[in-house]
Amino acid sequence: MPAARIMLIDNEAGLCRMMEAVLRDQGYLIKSYTNPVQAVADFSAGNFDLIITDIKMPEMDGLEVLQHLRRRDPEIPVIMITAFATVEMSIQALRRGAYDMLTKPFEPDELIYRVKNALQHHALVEENRELKEELTGKFRFDRIIGASAEIQALLERVAKVAVRDTGVLITGESGTGKELIAQAIHHNSARRDRKFVAVNCGALPENILESELFGYRKGAFTGATENRQGLLEAADGGTLFLDEVGNLPLNVQKTLLRFLQEQEFRRLGDTNPIKVNVRLISATNSDLTAEVTKGTFREDLFYRLNVINLHLPPLRERRDDIPLLVAHFIREQNDKFGTNCKGLTPEAKEAACAYAWPGNIRQLRNVIEAAMTIESGAYIGLQVLSQFIATDQPGQFSSQADYEAALARFETEYLTRLLRKHGGNVEAASAEAGMNMATVYRKLKKYGIRKKDVD
Repeated sequence: MPAARIMLIDNEAGLCRMMEAVLRDQGYLIKSYTNPVQAVADFSAGNFDLIITDIKMPEMDGLEVLQHLRRRDPEIPVIMITAFATVEMSIQALRRGAYDMLTKPFEPDELIYRVKNALQHHALVEENRELKEELTGKFRFDRIIGASAEIQALLERVAKVAVRDTGVLITGESGTGKELIAQAIHHNSARRDRKFVAVNCGALPENILESELFGYRKGAFTGATENRQGLLEAADGGTLFLDEVGNLPLNVQKTLLRFLQEQEFRRLGDTNPIKVNVRLISATNSDLTAEVTKGTFREDLFYRLNVINLHLPPLRERRDDIPLLVAHFIREQNDKFGTNCKGLTPEAKEAACAYAWPGNIRQLRNVIEAAMTIESGAYIGLQVLSQFIATDQPGQFSSQADYEAALARFETEYLTRLLRKHGGNVEAASAEAGMNMATVYRKLKKYGIRKKDVD
């Protein structure tokens, strides 16, 4: 098992150093902070396995720290430290999601005991969650919505490919559901009990993509302060899904090709090869044959990846599935927000089926969510739907200005509702909207929405 990663937060530098030394002796990887604001800024979900924070600190107290961190990672265990433990304080901390309370002064053995308990509990919770996902069939074929001949033919091929441990390249336009197909392959294969690890090759900067995939040794480059396992190693026994594989730089393509040939690789800065057993599934929305011709994608790697090709048709080529997808997304939104939308009016349904959906299923999902936000009736009508897609019916946009005005109206109402729901907390509203906080702040300024007006 990899060493647990622990974040320490305490404005008392001496106590911080003592805890760091004790826990390092137990083999844990420690990152300590004496400034809680900096700790919160540096934290992101998945980077740590446990948080230990003092309660009484300047600038930001431990309960605020707890609230911020648990909002970003609801499952992370947090141990609170205090010299003034009271029943009221303990109840407040536990209600906000703290796992345990530790009262100063404490002995090193007590610290180690509490840390081990928290990590063991978290490991059991994670294992239980993964088992539940498997038992409820989270990634079965019934998650892929469609009854058209095109999608059914694709699913037949997916079922055949899943049982054969071979490379698959999934092609299709953005928003067609390529990762969902990759998940279906993995969870219907002999590797279903091992990890499915996905990485978007277009979302990572070129200079860190290689270290993310293959890992690195301590000292391999500036900032490499510890050994780190790469995603390829993390997927050992399971499946690695490379989305937007056409964005891989040539040096990473070369290393990946060597792995596919030898089934082994080296971490950056390491001379010892690491053998892993991983099935590789890749996806792209670009024409890799054209990239090969231009010399930006290796021909030998292309043939290694493209053993089996699965092509997802765009939504405009499977229009019979649009009513099914609409019903599915409406049901999702009803469950999420407790609403009771019954569907589209006949005119709106006709317009939705006639529209080309250049953003495919992702765009359809977003439009349904937006329409349900401003539709007050039991059915989404054409007048509302035409605010988000161009139609041939009365009510569609007559100009770009009309479209921009409708978009501004929707975004203003949507952000105002989210802020009101979360008591003016921009971070919580951003998380629910799936938007970057900086983007939300920019839109609030653009539309003149003030937090104090929605509290």
